[in-house]
Order: sequence, then structure tokens, then C-alpha cells
Amino acid sequence: MKLRIQGNSLRMRLTQGEVARVRDGGHVESFIEFTPGRSLIYLLESSPTAETMSANFDGRAIRVTIPMEQMTDWVEGDQVGIEARSNTGVELLVEKDFQCLHRSVEQEPDAFPHPLMS
Repeated sequence: MKLRIQGNSLRMRLTQGEVARVRDGGHVESFIEFTPGRSLIYLLESSPTAETMSANFDGRAIRVTIPMEQMTDWVEGDQVGIEARSNTGVELLVEKDFQCLHRSVEQEPDAFPHPLMS
């Protein structure tokens, strides 16, 4: 999972395998370790009880939650991403990660096929 934070926006891009894990009721988690024992964790999860997409930060981890129904629609459809604004005003975007046009498929085997590739 790729994480991008810019200004008051947060974007997560997921490979096919990561999307499948979240769709199946799990979560995808990653981290960046700044110093030993000091990491920023970021994770995406689906929830059958969530009513809207939300993001929370507890001082250690960024947690983005998507309603299960919205996740299922996204995974099964042609929609590239899910957008929302958190209750604190953070712009959220969760997207399928497409293969780069300038790299070989072998370099990104789990990325979604790029729509412009033939």
C-alpha cells in the first residue's frame, strides 16, 4: 500500500492482493520506521458497521475505515477510487494502484492492469 499525504489530504493506493484482503473483511497495514521503536503505522480496513469512510489518528497510527458495502461496490466495479471528506475536513482518497506505463509488468506484478495498456 502506498501512502501520500499532502496538505490536508490523504491518499492510499492498493494492489490487487491488498484490495482482496480488505474486501474479505480484513485490513491492510504498513509502516515507516523513523528510528528503532518509533514508527508511523497506516492501515485501511472495511467495516460492516461503518456508515461513512473515516480517518482517525491516535498519535501512532492512521486508520482509514470504509463501509463494507462501499468497499464491495468499489472492488467489483470499474470505479478507480473512493473519495470522502472526514468529519475534521481531511480529504480522503483510496485508489486501485495501476501498473506504471514506463515500467515492465514484472516490476509491479500485483498492480492492477493500466487501462491504457493494450
